[in-house]
Amino acid sequence: MPSCRITVFVADDHAVVRDGLVAILESSHDIKVVGTAATGRQAIEGILALSPQVAILDVSMPELDGIAVTRQILAERPNTAIVILSMHSSAQHVMQALEAGARSYLLKEHAGREIADAVRAVNLGRRHLSGRIAEIVAEGISNRRGANPIASLSNREGQILKLVCDGRSSAEIGQTLGLSPKTVDTYRSRLMHKLQVVDLAGLIKFAILHGLTPLE
Repeated sequence: MPSCRITVFVADDHAVVRDGLVAILESSHDIKVVGTAATGRQAIEGILALSPQVAILDVSMPELDGIAVTRQILAERPNTAIVILSMHSSAQHVMQALEAGARSYLLKEHAGREIADAVRAVNLGRRHLSGRIAEIVAEGISNRRGANPIASLSNREGQILKLVCDGRSSAEIGQTLGLSPKTVDTYRSRLMHKLQVVDLAGLIKFAILHGLTPLE
């Protein structure tokens, strides 16, 4: 059983919060906390040394904040799934975290009841946002300028965009839709050109703002 548990690292500079999260996670039969840290630099050292499947990072930590830690960790451990904890609920903070590579953004006030579900979701390659965060991000739709870019997408392009943002590889998407991986890559390049984005983070941001992918 232990080998099947999701390994997690928790970084938060408040000992009460950190210990509380550890206690909640350890009470789940399928999750194991392998390390903790109180600063951004300690988090990087611990995560690189222990290679957990999921890293939970407070957005505001001494030495390096959670966003900076996310970027550095994913540069060296791209398969690590990142969960960001924050007191901030602005769309700007959320988008910074998602663009840095985080797959989950939780408000600390809701973390106690959502953290285990978030860990399970990101470990499966999904996203998990606090309910209130999903609402805040959705509000960005009303601030978009110009014509609705959704109208420029074909049904097939929309399908592929959703699957890409769900974390599916070109091979997996091809198998689902009956296409070759090369054809999927062609569709993805066409999508990025139409939507004027340059990378996967841009595609994910577009999909979230336009309601094309679930905010779990």
